[in-house]
Amino acid sequence: MKIKFLIPFVLGMAFIAIFATQSSAQLRHVVCFKFKPDATEAQIEALITAFENLENEIEEIQAFEWGLQNSPEGLDKGMTHIFQLTFANEEDRDIYLPHPAHQAFVETHGVLVEDVVVVDYMVK
Repeated sequence: MKIKFLIPFVLGMAFIAIFATQSSAQLRHVVCFKFKPDATEAQIEALITAFENLENEIEEIQAFEWGLQNSPEGLDKGMTHIFQLTFANEEDRDIYLPHPAHQAFVETHGVLVEDVVVVDYMVK
């Protein structure tokens, strides 16, 4: 009689243990650009389009978004364009960094960038 109740209990605990070990956390990769004074709007638009397209070329990128800096605090250090990429984990980010499509993007468009800040964090 007790075995009938023990089997579902053990199976349920195993199910919980399996899903408890799988992290639902995501990694955010934030890139902030300060462009060189001679970078044209057309060049910056081309960079944005190419950056957006990386999501189509690198399957590890789960999400991509960007926007213009608009904080009134004056602490932006000249960074004007902010990009955020989402990865499932550090391993996916580590695939992205040396990926040929990412490296080609950096090589092609990096000449426009005067300064860059990159921060990564795991979502809590």
